[in-house]
Amino acid sequence: MALRLVSDFDLRKDVLPWLRAQRVASAAAGARGGGPGVLENNYESLRILNVERNGNVIYTYKDNKGNVFFGLYDCQTRQNEHLYTFEKDLHVVSCSVNSDRTLLAASLVHSTKEGRKNELQPGSKCLTLLVEIHPVNNVKVLKAVDSYIWVQFLYPHVESHPLPENHLLLVSEDKYIEKFHIQVMQEDGSRVVIKDSGHLPRERVAEDFVWAQWDMSEQRLYYIDLKKSRSILKCLQFSADEKFNLMFEAPLDITLSDSGFKLVNFGCDDLQDQENLSKHLTLCVFTNHTGHGKTFTAALGSVDSHVTKGLTFLNLDYYLAVYLPGHFFHLLNIQHPDLICHSLFLTGNSEVVDMLPHSPLQSLSGSLVLDWCSGKLYRALLNQSYLLQFLWNTRLDCEKMAVLHCVLSCGGDRRFLEAKIIQWISENISACHSFDLIQEFIIASSYWSICPETSNMDKLLPYSSVLTWNTEIPGITLVTEEIALPFMKVHSFKGYWEKLNSNLEYVKYSKPHLHYNNSMVRREWHSLISEEKTGRRRSMVYVKNILDNATKVISNLEARNLEPRLTPLFQEEDNHQRLLMGLMVSELKDHLLRHLQGVEKKKIEQMVLDYVSKLLDLVCQIMETSWRKHSLHPCVPHFSGRASAAEFKVFHIMTRILEATKNLFLPLPPGFHTLHTILGVHCLPLHNLLHYIDSGVLLLTETAVTRLMKDLDNTEKNEKLKFSIIVRLPPLIGQKICRLWDHPMSSNIISRNHVKRLLQNYKKKPPSSVIHKSSFSVEFLPLNYFVEILTDIESSNQALYTFEGHDNVDAKFVEEAALKHTMMLLGL
Repeated sequence: MALRLVSDFDLRKDVLPWLRAQRVASAAAGARGGGPGVLENNYESLRILNVERNGNVIYTYKDNKGNVFFGLYDCQTRQNEHLYTFEKDLHVVSCSVNSDRTLLAASLVHSTKEGRKNELQPGSKCLTLLVEIHPVNNVKVLKAVDSYIWVQFLYPHVESHPLPENHLLLVSEDKYIEKFHIQVMQEDGSRVVIKDSGHLPRERVAEDFVWAQWDMSEQRLYYIDLKKSRSILKCLQFSADEKFNLMFEAPLDITLSDSGFKLVNFGCDDLQDQENLSKHLTLCVFTNHTGHGKTFTAALGSVDSHVTKGLTFLNLDYYLAVYLPGHFFHLLNIQHPDLICHSLFLTGNSEVVDMLPHSPLQSLSGSLVLDWCSGKLYRALLNQSYLLQFLWNTRLDCEKMAVLHCVLSCGGDRRFLEAKIIQWISENISACHSFDLIQEFIIASSYWSICPETSNMDKLLPYSSVLTWNTEIPGITLVTEEIALPFMKVHSFKGYWEKLNSNLEYVKYSKPHLHYNNSMVRREWHSLISEEKTGRRRSMVYVKNILDNATKVISNLEARNLEPRLTPLFQEEDNHQRLLMGLMVSELKDHLLRHLQGVEKKKIEQMVLDYVSKLLDLVCQIMETSWRKHSLHPCVPHFSGRASAAEFKVFHIMTRILEATKNLFLPLPPGFHTLHTILGVHCLPLHNLLHYIDSGVLLLTETAVTRLMKDLDNTEKNEKLKFSIIVRLPPLIGQKICRLWDHPMSSNIISRNHVKRLLQNYKKKPPSSVIHKSSFSVEFLPLNYFVEILTDIESSNQALYTFEGHDNVDAKFVEEAALKHTMMLLGL
């Protein structure tokens, strides 16, 4: 299934064997009341009470006499510890242990013999106790009231040494929250006791709230109070000392009753009155920076399922899992929630929906998930292998898009993961109509290779090639509404709050343009290529710096990939692609330096090299996969010979790669265009080949055309091909190529270019009285006169008009070429 639940703790496996061993040891020693007690057949009373910030699990059980025992399972050592025993038949509402395991706080009520256990008897008291347990000693009564109390010790972020003061939250059903300050001291060596236990300072933290949630990992308290029938979400951040700060207030567009009361993550949920709680909204806080309210309306997937309650929310880092057992399973992308296609919606009797636990799960810190009913603590992970399999089987474009991003977000062996996705793309290259598979893969994989390492990179690099999505997703209705942003109460931010404030500023000032794009690179690259064609070029220092950037990218790429390549790439300079690489490095570095605050310049430079290298590497991986799949030779193919079926398929893949990168204006590995052109000459009829060249699908490189001139002989068919290629070359490259082809057509082209250069600045002079005869015996006065003019121009400035690479190209060469061409046309 898409969600993999890895067991971190199981009451039946991690606690019961220890309890049985303790029972045997107690019976053998004849101990009474000093150990964990006798469970007899009362195992069903064993249940989890709380999971503390450090991952330790607090549980309780009763013996056959009704005595209540508290135990702790250490998640680091995998050992159990008996904490305390109440020799009374009580029901535990809530329990917490401080980080040093010297104090235990518990809230208890009298058990009833009939009716619900969690219902107070008329006139009965709820006792909230504070117990010294290192060793077991005094018991302090904190509260004795007629309403439920929940307790929770604060855990400092630094736990390297015992703290002299502990802080305990008390949450009352009467809708107030207090914090107790408890100082401890050591007596008789290691004995820890409460200092001045008769006067424990306390303060009111919140009151008149209708809902509260505890974030044990980050030590935050979220609560909602009603002001003039308006729901206001507030957040308190507790620090290692006694201080706490109101971080923000945010108005909520939801309706809550002031008579309601609901707690989240304050111990076991089944202690609250489920019948009454079912009338309230299932509400959880997951921090998100988008500044939008998204309302998802999901159709129930199965008419046969009787489960209509128990909506479960699970925090999975970049995703929020929402599922209703037997009906649907959704993975909401909370890193980039703008487009619905980046979230996965599974509905109905699919394997994914049916295989998930049908009991309610509670999301704790990080990816921890607690199943209170079974007494199991899980770590929830996205199942990469299942998602990859799902990718092969799904037919919906929206699901392909969503699963692709889900898989890439999982991390792990990225090389293996990318190889699997490339294999899928190769087999389904034309099966997706709403977006380009290669484009999306290159952009998404490059993003996930860089962004998790550095904060705020998610807003600076492109996440997807798709900017809008208008295709309907079956069974889902989405309404997006602008909501009021939280009002931050603190102006000095660190860590998470610094990130949140940065994201709020991003939304507040609407800065989608912060995402990098290659528009500047496109303009500058075209400018440089235009200058090259006209023979003009700006500062050589500037160009050298750009090409040096490209050299660094290629060196970085080669250093990360030590395996020999099958594809014949990186075997030529290919200055056009190197210019594109270097420009992208320069522009992306400037972009990140402008917007990425607090990161060293060297680190940014390396991130840029890694990112551009990754773009190239992904293209190389697609090529390698295709080359290996079709068993092509690692050498560059020759122009002679007929194309094989394998070459046709590789040519098609290369054309799709070119189309994908061209639209995004991304660089390609040097040698790509040469290889693509060679395969194109092999695979396409001449008229199709020329159409591909004229439309810009095939780019004629000097290396490719040089090989074509050398590899092919001068048959009539090859002459037509060569001439068609030469006339489409830029002038400077065309002049170089013509010298390689010993043919009248080539001589004619060379002559035309030479004459054109000579006559560009020609000024007519008085004619000479002497006309030199042609080297041929043909008397053709117009030609003789024209050659005389050319000879005069050449002699007046020989150095300026010498044809590059052709010392033997002069007026005589032009005359001979003209006569030969005329004779050929006349059939002489």
